[in-house]
Amino acid sequence: MLHQLHRSARYAARIAARPSTLVLQPTKFCNLDCTYCYLPHRDQRNHMAVEVADAVARSAAELVEQDDSQPLGIVWHAGEPMALGVRRFTSLLAPFEPLREVGLLRHYMQTNATLVTDDWCDLLIENDVRIGVSIDGPAALNTQRIDRRGRPAFDRIMKGIDRLRDRSIPFSTIAVVSQDCIAQPEALLDFLADLGCESIGLNIEEVEGVNTERQPPTREQATEFWRHTIAWSRRHPGGPVVRELDRLGDYLHLVRTGQRDRWEERRIDPIPTISVSGEVVLLSPELGDTTAPPYNDFRAGNVLEESIPAMLDRAHRLRYVREFLVGLDKCEADCAFFDFCRGAQASNRYFENGSLATAETNYCRVSQQALVMALSDTARKEHAA
Repeated sequence: MLHQLHRSARYAARIAARPSTLVLQPTKFCNLDCTYCYLPHRDQRNHMAVEVADAVARSAAELVEQDDSQPLGIVWHAGEPMALGVRRFTSLLAPFEPLREVGLLRHYMQTNATLVTDDWCDLLIENDVRIGVSIDGPAALNTQRIDRRGRPAFDRIMKGIDRLRDRSIPFSTIAVVSQDCIAQPEALLDFLADLGCESIGLNIEEVEGVNTERQPPTREQATEFWRHTIAWSRRHPGGPVVRELDRLGDYLHLVRTGQRDRWEERRIDPIPTISVSGEVVLLSPELGDTTAPPYNDFRAGNVLEESIPAMLDRAHRLRYVREFLVGLDKCEADCAFFDFCRGAQASNRYFENGSLATAETNYCRVSQQALVMALSDTARKEHAA
């Protein structure tokens, strides 16, 4: 019993008791076939049943009953949610409507925008769905985003964005920064800002899922990329927020104003991710649909059989969660960047190192360490000048 209490306390010290986000996979299918995609089954044309959405909505109600201090985010993601069609997607939204109507829940969708129609725009507006569009920059930098015939998707993405803008639907953008574009941050950022997006997310390409053969950017390349990104952001103070810089700025503000404890009190979101069939994985959506017998394929349970709060209550017993906590301890003990990054991203540890009980990954080097080093280089040069 004492052993279990120790595990539970270790978990609570690192992982948030109540997730801020649930990720739902309405369909595995994606109409695109991006070269860097990590999803293993994106050609399967199955879809989530209403019964699964009903079960998730019941769990969502339990979660907001435990803590209603902020709306619970429902993120529809992976493969392409719009491939489901408006009618089916509408039926999946219905179970969540009582919570959304009273402001306890908010919908988000990550889309490639190629399937945006006026009917989809009507649905997005009626249900106040916040949109994130995946696009990697202008046509010359967007070459990895192709359809199943190998044709560029850029023009179709832009038509979808044009339709969103015509209907005055706000959107954010997420770009995958690969070897193709990491040396051209200004061209990427200028393009994304000109789209009129509210914020920009920059995901430096990762080794994960079935994307294991491509060469990701190095820390040196990433440091230069972030240095130029910081400079660009300073030149465009009224432009869209760059997600990664915003997080770093939040950290620095709290440290400089004597509020470091507020940063340290933040816990890692367990991010329950629910598959088409109701299977739930924790910590990283990228672990979904992964075959890993030693970890029971990272399953925490099935929402048709058990509530998400019940799964979270016993999450500290899962082998992969326990190993992740070991990895976090190693990060805190050995890494100079831990104070900022807090050691998240379970999936990168598994896909890069083969175990969650490990510390540094290339993701750490290019997305966390390089960002801090770029800011340090910028400050050093300004001080010298």
